[in-house]
Amino acid sequence: MELDSADPVLGRVGISMNDTIERPQKIRIVGIIASGKTTLARRLSERLGIPWHELDSVVYRSEGTERYKRKPEEQRKLLEQIDRSGSWIFEGTDRSVHTFLYERADAIIFLDPPLWKRRMRIVSRWIKQRTGREECAYKPDLSILKLMFRWTRDFERDRPRFEAKLDSYGAKVLRITNTAEAERLLEIAWQPGPLHRTGKTIEKAGRK
Repeated sequence: MELDSADPVLGRVGISMNDTIERPQKIRIVGIIASGKTTLARRLSERLGIPWHELDSVVYRSEGTERYKRKPEEQRKLLEQIDRSGSWIFEGTDRSVHTFLYERADAIIFLDPPLWKRRMRIVSRWIKQRTGREECAYKPDLSILKLMFRWTRDFERDRPRFEAKLDSYGAKVLRITNTAEAERLLEIAWQPGPLHRTGKTIEKAGRK
């Protein structure tokens, strides 16, 4: 694919200067812990007017102060109900029971910031939760902090398999590695209407 040399940010996330990009109605945001999934999902929801859902809320149901894991068939049933309702944004880690969402999504965003940044975010978030400055659905003790680092290590070990899985979905996968790429995507690519090349820049169709 020929990438847009006039806009290296869009080029890095896989958008060609010759692409016509329609605004997606179903978006799957995937990434490991502390990759920025919830923040991006919220901002995309506000920008596009599409409801967003945390997949953790599908995996687990809360009863008072307790959380219980739903069976895979229960998760699938709930996801099917949401899918039938229309547009959606789902954010969460990669789980086999949720694979069908990749197939139904118009766009898949893989959030992949550097490992050092994710580790810093894990510690920063844990401190905020531990001191009561940020709410969470679990007890923020040392055991959960260790689990977060273990999940991160396991993801890196399994990265080749995961990336091969995403490759099978072709051009609808966008890999975001930093805030600048996410901001540029929000600014240009998914405003209403297609993108067209005009001279040395990418402009919105119909923009004067």
